[in-house]
Amino acid sequence: MPINRRDFVKSGAALAALGTLSPRSTHAASSAGPAGTATPVGRMAWPAATWYRPYVSKVAHTPDAVMWLQVDLGAPHAIDAVRLYPAFTPGDEHANGYGFPVRFRIEASDDPAFASSKLLADHSKADFANPYDEITEFAAGGTSGRYVRLTATRLRPAQDGVGYTLAIGKMDVLSGGKDVAERCPATGDPAFVNPADLAQLTRPPRPMGEGIVTDNPGNVTSAAAWRRVPFLVSVPRSGVNPQGKLFRQAMENNITYLLSAFSVDEMLRPFRERAGKPVRPGLRQPIAFWDTTLPGSSAGRFLMGSGNTLRWIDHAELRSWMNAVVDGIEECRESNGYIMAYPADLILHSERGGYTRSWVTHGLIEAGYAGNPKAFPLLRGFYDWFDTCEYLPKMMRGGTQGVQGMIANTRMYFTPLGKPEDIHVIQRYYQENYWLEGLANHNTDVVWQYPYDRPHNYLITDFEAYLDIYHATGDERYLRAMQGAWDLYHDSWEHVGGSIAITEFGEFPPKSYRLKAQKPFCETGETCGSVFWVRFNQRFHQMYPDQEKYVNEIEKSIYNAGLANQVNFHGIIYHARLVGMKGDLPVPLCTNSCCEGQGTRLLGSLPEYIYSVAPDGLYVDLYEPSTIQWNQSGAEMKATLSGNFPYHPDVTLAITSSRPAQAKIRIRVPSWAAASMPIRVNQQAAVSGNPGSYVTLDRTWSTGDTIRFTLPMELKLTRYTGLDQIAGHERFALEYGPVLLALVGSDSAALTVRSGRGYEDILRQIKQDPYRPLQFAIDGHPEYHYIPYWQVVTEPFTCFPVIDLSKKASA
Repeated sequence: MPINRRDFVKSGAALAALGTLSPRSTHAASSAGPAGTATPVGRMAWPAATWYRPYVSKVAHTPDAVMWLQVDLGAPHAIDAVRLYPAFTPGDEHANGYGFPVRFRIEASDDPAFASSKLLADHSKADFANPYDEITEFAAGGTSGRYVRLTATRLRPAQDGVGYTLAIGKMDVLSGGKDVAERCPATGDPAFVNPADLAQLTRPPRPMGEGIVTDNPGNVTSAAAWRRVPFLVSVPRSGVNPQGKLFRQAMENNITYLLSAFSVDEMLRPFRERAGKPVRPGLRQPIAFWDTTLPGSSAGRFLMGSGNTLRWIDHAELRSWMNAVVDGIEECRESNGYIMAYPADLILHSERGGYTRSWVTHGLIEAGYAGNPKAFPLLRGFYDWFDTCEYLPKMMRGGTQGVQGMIANTRMYFTPLGKPEDIHVIQRYYQENYWLEGLANHNTDVVWQYPYDRPHNYLITDFEAYLDIYHATGDERYLRAMQGAWDLYHDSWEHVGGSIAITEFGEFPPKSYRLKAQKPFCETGETCGSVFWVRFNQRFHQMYPDQEKYVNEIEKSIYNAGLANQVNFHGIIYHARLVGMKGDLPVPLCTNSCCEGQGTRLLGSLPEYIYSVAPDGLYVDLYEPSTIQWNQSGAEMKATLSGNFPYHPDVTLAITSSRPAQAKIRIRVPSWAAASMPIRVNQQAAVSGNPGSYVTLDRTWSTGDTIRFTLPMELKLTRYTGLDQIAGHERFALEYGPVLLALVGSDSAALTVRSGRGYEDILRQIKQDPYRPLQFAIDGHPEYHYIPYWQVVTEPFTCFPVIDLSKKASA
């Protein structure tokens, strides 16, 4: 029968009874009708990863190719109905139902070859309407059979429009109120079967059902019962002046990028188009997808970068542009407070409700902290609309990667104009209790087999949001889950050097550490993931400042992903590729990509990671030359950190104070330190710290006091243990302190140990260039040399060269 997908809203009770759906997580169906009748039973959520993606056949060249799929139930069953789930792309209604057969029949038999069969449903004589996102049930009237076969006699086009396929998200066989096909073996037409995906047909149900509606008011906790967890240290929002070679240059390059990528009028174009205001003629064409599908994200990207930068570096032109973008958004604001660049009724299209909303929110928050007086009121007006809008029940599942939107609400709550409703929305419409439990229990499947949308490093931004909710409410359930999430990513999805080893569209089981692309956009080391990882660890550091491991993660991510993915002032690349050619070069670098947005956000905020401020003093977290000013019990204090880290290990911290003041200055001794680290105060030995700790210097400080130390930096070799092995060989990464090194000259280099008995003996052949800090030559291999990974631009390289033992060395 025809399916009205927009108006179909029924109780969830029927499917919940089958164990496939939660009453509050779907649109669902009434009981099946007469045999052969097609009944819509609910809208689907995105099929993700290996277990949850749809089955898609091999491509046929004509729509009239005949192909079949069948399920072996193991024994004859009285079949009440067969349920077919279409392949579904949330947020893209034109792609929904791709590959669902145009004409087909469903049969049952006790013979696997179907020499004789019983017809359950016949839609082979006329075209069956595209079900789009509707799950459709075909009544079978209790017909008995062991095998159930779906035969497609006319096909729909493939998802990419090239050829024709049979695509089914899932196939249930209902008998006695149960899906008896669950986990049963499936087979297919030998000419077209895709055996790798057959298991998807009979996969278990998702933990929150198959639907696109999520509404769980029972998750909401009263703000009156919240007990905010205080941060033990604060992140400086100003007062830090970066003076070192690396951070300062990266920030200056970032300013040039921001002022050259897109004009103010180009960034405001979609806002003006939505508001019906004039658009300046002669502008460049919008960038496909990033500007057209995600309108407004370019303005969010710019505000994230400029707002963060202006907290540290006063740049008149950059501030003028930032204020102009905020003014333009304000001019296009609707009377109800709505400010996004797309019409409100299209908020579920693609990633608008999650990605674009978060980008604009982040950007306006950063503009507010940079001093723009309009930014926070604009956001408050928008979130007063959003927190009560009609689209909330479908925001999580109805659009693409709706989970990205969580962080926008929790960050809004912690602004000067935040309200409890900003948190309540996340608890009610986004919170996934099964996921929190799985993360707390260190279940790796909830990461790489995330059952909704698709597994992605973007899930880390959800971790940020859940940790925010813990900070707001004090509910330790959120904390336990996020501690588990940290362990899972750190232990199983982090490359040597710190970049994140999972992304979308690929398969990344625990400890896979893939170095090669499985297909386009299936590369690890995405800039976004590293930025989210930095922010996640920063929150933990604020709660547990004496646990050095969180700053260790921030440091690696900055040097080996954030800085590495910036290409001078030209732009920011997508992937921190560890073998081959760097990132996405030589494609254009100014495309308003997601990684440009998060990359410019990180680069603009670099100074806030050098220090953190406690009520009783200062934490020195990184060693980048800089100054910080802060107030300590009424004394105006300043610390000047000098040196040339990471090129040289010597560090000096000089103190200036308006009067003698008692303070605890805590110096980080990094996890990567090769030995304990002696610290001197005013030229006198004071204390020695162990790797992975903070040393506390508690005294009265006066102008002229100094702290000096030398970081114990050494080369460290780490064996590659991931899936991209080279048969008969071992591969190793090389680090110097926190710096990941790249071997340049070839992407398939092999080094030979000339003497010694083990692979680590290669370290005796690696010599630092006395004239070029952080560059290393290799005895016996003049054709290669090591440089910091962040310095690689266009040369072929590998961060995981083969190291072989010579016959002499292995004897």
